[in-house]
Amino acid sequence: MIKKINHIGIAVKSLGLSSDIFTKLFGQSAVHTETVPEQNATIAFYPVGESSLELIESTSRDSSISKFIDKRGEGIHHICLEVDDIRLEMDRLKNHNFQFIQDAPTAGGDGYWVAFIHPKSANGVLIELCEKMK
Repeated sequence: MIKKINHIGIAVKSLGLSSDIFTKLFGQSAVHTETVPEQNATIAFYPVGESSLELIESTSRDSSISKFIDKRGEGIHHICLEVDDIRLEMDRLKNHNFQFIQDAPTAGGDGYWVAFIHPKSANGVLIELCEKMK
């Protein structure tokens, strides 16, 4: 079951420069920054109510974030939906012909399991599902 919008991911070239912009916008620094080796990315979270904005900087030239920026430029990369049981949601959505980028959840940032729905299955929008690791 989908619980809420967990965050909106924004691809950025420079976390340093972008963090400065968003710190001024929100009047506070990121509450959490970390490197996620599985995603070849460094991320910073800015809370907005019950959700957050996630700035994503690539740590590898051949990562999906680098490829996204090369093709589309900086901007909104994905919408993340928090779920109760990520494997159950993946199975449910596969039964409705949604295609996933990977076959099983992987470790994401901030202690979550994540899985991405291919944009071709969701009107061109990259959707991330996440479940808090237990």
